[in-house]
Amino acid sequence: MQELHDAPLAPLTTFRLGGPADRLITAETDAEVIDAVREADAAGTPLLVIGGGSNLVIGDKGFDGTALRIATRGVELRGTALELAAGEVWTDAVARTVEAGLAGIECLAGIPGSAGATPIQNVGAYGQEVSSTITEVVAYDREAGETVTLTNEECAFSYRHSRFKADPGRYVVLRVRFRLEDAGGLSGPIKYAETARALGVEPGERVPLAAARDTVLKLRAGKGMVLDPEDHDTWSAGSFFTNPILTDADFAAFRDRVHQRLGADVEPPAYPAGPGRTKTSAAWLIEKAGFPKGYGTGPARISTKHTLALTNRGGATTEDLLALAREVVAGVREAFGITLVNEPVTVGIDL
Repeated sequence: MQELHDAPLAPLTTFRLGGPADRLITAETDAEVIDAVREADAAGTPLLVIGGGSNLVIGDKGFDGTALRIATRGVELRGTALELAAGEVWTDAVARTVEAGLAGIECLAGIPGSAGATPIQNVGAYGQEVSSTITEVVAYDREAGETVTLTNEECAFSYRHSRFKADPGRYVVLRVRFRLEDAGGLSGPIKYAETARALGVEPGERVPLAAARDTVLKLRAGKGMVLDPEDHDTWSAGSFFTNPILTDADFAAFRDRVHQRLGADVEPPAYPAGPGRTKTSAAWLIEKAGFPKGYGTGPARISTKHTLALTNRGGATTEDLLALAREVVAGVREAFGITLVNEPVTVGIDL
């Protein structure tokens, strides 16, 4: 277990932003993770858990406490059952399942970060979510002071949400277990229209696993969503805002605002999100509110490839990023009456 003091945290995040931590511990085994958590809790020291740093925005003043970087490793594949240590690199894990001919997470290729972070916000993209394949999550319960195993149902998954996100200080994920599908080398049914078009198939059809993964990687790269240290469009946390889910009444009011602002012939994006609820597009809202790709003049700007990504063009501070985020939130609220919600976890700051 490695320990550093006054340790820079910015290099541990994909934004490359944020000040130092009083203390940084890197844990390489589950036992080391648990020991570090117990020590911090016993001393009453604030604790920040860091995985891949791809969904994290740290304030410029840094973190007054102990930062715990989870660097555990371990991949176990038995038939269609997959177990990943929390510190495993997610993109590598997806590649392993595709090579093994197993379907279920192939459309989540290219998502940066660690395996342990995926259940926290129910990571999803291109028609797949980890909640559809996760069977159990092994975590250290700081409240009970013991290791627990939570079933899929107990994780309380919903859109970009889970029990872990609802109670962020309680659990530290140690291992994630999945049940994949052996479909004879084929992918799961292609659900996302953009992916289906790129593959030249109809939604619901299956394709070779490698074709699904490679297509998703190309789509993500075209939006600056595959990490590249030379491409500032990838100095981000991916999608900075979640897609709003509205009640029927709220969506009707929103639709009226759209007609008033953009014309009676313009219809906003609308996707079913359960009884009495409709999901709309945050990217559409941002662009129609007057914030196109590449918007901004400072070191923090909207990506030139994807409206939903806020980026560090090099030399930005967290305050630069927050100023841009607040401008976008205020603009969308004024234009359409919807308040966007940030997707990344914020540390020492408020949006």
